[in-house]
Amino acid sequence: MDPVRNPYAPGAGQRPPELAGRGRELDAFEVVLERVARARPERSLVLTGLRGVGKTVLLNTLRSAAIGRLWGTGKIEARPDQSLRRPLSAALHMAIRELTPHHRNPDRVDEVLGVLKAFALRANDSGAKLRDRWAPGIDVPPARGRADSGDIEIDLVELFTDAASLATDVGTGIALFIDEMQDLGPADVSALCAACHELSQLGAPLIVVGAGLPHLPAVLSAAKSYSERLFRYQRIDRLDRIAADHALCAPAAREDVAYEPKALDLLYEKSGGYPYFVQAYGKATWDHAPTSPITAADVRVAAPEAEAELAVGFFGSRFERATPAEREYMRTMAALSGEAADDMDAAVPTADIAGALGRRPASLSPARDALIKKGLIYSGGRGTVAFTVPHFGRYLRTQPA
Repeated sequence: MDPVRNPYAPGAGQRPPELAGRGRELDAFEVVLERVARARPERSLVLTGLRGVGKTVLLNTLRSAAIGRLWGTGKIEARPDQSLRRPLSAALHMAIRELTPHHRNPDRVDEVLGVLKAFALRANDSGAKLRDRWAPGIDVPPARGRADSGDIEIDLVELFTDAASLATDVGTGIALFIDEMQDLGPADVSALCAACHELSQLGAPLIVVGAGLPHLPAVLSAAKSYSERLFRYQRIDRLDRIAADHALCAPAAREDVAYEPKALDLLYEKSGGYPYFVQAYGKATWDHAPTSPITAADVRVAAPEAEAELAVGFFGSRFERATPAEREYMRTMAALSGEAADDMDAAVPTADIAGALGRRPASLSPARDALIKKGLIYSGGRGTVAFTVPHFGRYLRTQPA
């Protein structure tokens, strides 16, 4: 098979040639856009799931749908060591710029930009050196007495309210997309929830679309108890068999290439239906297959190459970020999760991990908390932990101690 014509795209956040199995989420978002356009009340949206299930790809696709409706949009990726104020200012600035050509009153736009600039400049209040101070690049003077108190919760409510009123003027809306949302700090999460709560009460046309790991709902709930009713939660999971086959077959068919049924059986078994793995195994199989149709034998020959690439780029890079104590914790998790779920990496009680290591649970808390902060594990329920990366336990069980 010609590798130049290989249609598969196993990349971080890279849209696959066929976005299979996400029709329900796309249709639901179209309903949100239409309801907001008709001034109907609607909640912001939160996507959750393991790494490699396509949350970022879906987030970008939803943003494209909003742009197609002439909404103002902006996107950020949250980081554990970064305040929300600066990246959110840049994202909202982009959204307002997208609305500006449709607004008939430039003075009104400048008024909201002044509020945004006042909000943004408070990011310089942390005592940073002069060379580290940030200029937001907004060519209007900052407003006074609006979104500039220094309290992120008060300021964000005022900023979102003013920005939403600008969208109301042009008859559209604003959508802010936040990837890795679980990495926001507690104060920023609380402020974001408060702002979304205020907007929902006003029926204002500004929504937040967040994406994060499975414990994101718990992070939001810890910040504001009403967050359970504030957002529409959608769990993004692995593809079912029909969708996984479609993700492989549709782009291949456009290149006049077909798969034998047994090849698709084996590819689903290898990938588990996880979109990133579907693309990885599909790409390797294409490059090794001599001709169409692709057979199960072709998959068997290609699988070691796909697994080697995943071992380095998808699994190994994450494992290398862990300290020796954290690696010991994960290896024990992997052993216990494999015993419990026949290689499917089930959640493991932290008490069982402590017992297997012959340690007190409290003494393992630093390793557990560090792994959660690094995004390698999450607490799916009280007293349990699980891997954020699918098949990570299986990978660890194949590695020498």
